[in-house]
Amino acid sequence: MPTVAGMKWFLGTYTARVNRRHKLFGHLFSGRYKDLVVDGPGKGYLKTVCDYVHLNPARAKLVGVEESLKVFAWSSYPDYLKAPAKRPRWLRVNRLLGEHRIAKDSAAGRAQFEAQMEQGRAAEYKRAYQAIRRGWCFGEKAFRKELLEQMAERVGEYHYAEERQGSGEQKARGIVVGELKRIGWTAEDLKHRQKGDAKKVRIAQRLRAETTMTLKWIAEELQMGAWTHVSNLLSRQRRRRK
Repeated sequence: MPTVAGMKWFLGTYTARVNRRHKLFGHLFSGRYKDLVVDGPGKGYLKTVCDYVHLNPARAKLVGVEESLKVFAWSSYPDYLKAPAKRPRWLRVNRLLGEHRIAKDSAAGRAQFEAQMEQGRAAEYKRAYQAIRRGWCFGEKAFRKELLEQMAERVGEYHYAEERQGSGEQKARGIVVGELKRIGWTAEDLKHRQKGDAKKVRIAQRLRAETTMTLKWIAEELQMGAWTHVSNLLSRQRRRRK
């Protein structure tokens, strides 16, 4: 993920150089960099993310209430309002305009886009924006599940803790489902079997060996009571093997 690697350098090495040059201390930028995996077009997720970014100057009060969003120069938004010949070659506007249901990249279409963005300043989508700020992916449940399954196979060095946690839990649940199928149990059987059932203990052993899930999670998932009880059962099994 070269973008993440580049931002890691920018927030670390570049900040250190600026601090040395200007005899400053502390963070140069507020907050850490994060990337967000966004579901495909046509579902509104891309529009929400792009609008969130383009409305940031107004949210941060970098643009006055009476000023237009386009006066903020440090954003790609003003370029969306320019004719194709006057905007950077790398900027693709058709996808976002399509998300706003604007059929053509024309003067009229760009004016419509600007009007919709100015209206958006007064109608913040707070619930969706919360998912953007705190989440690592933004999309349908099936989209998130697919990503977690991919990450369960290989978790890269740049993935965040929340991604690793979600991926690990997905893998752990897969192990539980597979083990229940192997021994002929259902999820209901976990509720009715004894907390210290030998088969439960074997599943717990595998979860501890192959995942990073906590004893508390395992105890709740397998209906084994307190996590300390699970710890004692696993310790007893280890002593027996010795």
